[in-house]
Amino acid sequence: MNKDHQKIVQFLFEMGTMRKLPRIHRQPLLTDDKSDNIATHSYRVTLIGWFLAKLEKADPYKVVMMCLSHDMAEVRAGDHNWIHKRYVKIFEEEIREEQLGTLPFKDLENLAVEYDKRASKEAVVAKDADMLDQIFLLREYIWQGNKEAQLWLEKADIMDRFKTDNAKKLAKIIMKEQPSSWMEKLVTSKNR
Repeated sequence: MNKDHQKIVQFLFEMGTMRKLPRIHRQPLLTDDKSDNIATHSYRVTLIGWFLAKLEKADPYKVVMMCLSHDMAEVRAGDHNWIHKRYVKIFEEEIREEQLGTLPFKDLENLAVEYDKRASKEAVVAKDADMLDQIFLLREYIWQGNKEAQLWLEKADIMDRFKTDNAKKLAKIIMKEQPSSWMEKLVTSKNR
């Protein structure tokens, strides 16, 4: 058996556990949303990142790969909410080195370092995509009546955190759009 292939398989098994890792904002938002996990978050961040890369004229491949991999360390360190982050030290460089440093291709590790340092336009776009997904999620929670999500969104100067103009534009629309607006013209009482 080829050692490189074995390392790839082991890495992909580890990444598969992202489906089992709940996002930990459940505590401060007083919600028990079992559908929200690291994998579902990364999926929508990746889609947001692709669109944002196109709008910002950034490299979509790099942005997509950064979005897909931006929370890989959480497989080993767990997710931490805004309270936990005040008290917990994560050894992300060690995790990254152990997770990605032995893989046969260095691309993922290089992209992870670039993302963490926000060393490129693509890294900035990927981070904006990550924050946009949080706004989408908070708006969905608000729509369901979650007052804590509403308070957090009002208090967090979220617009000041975005670095790209297009992320700011999308965020403003998200704040006004109804989460179910995508289906308004699809609803019918008649079968075809």
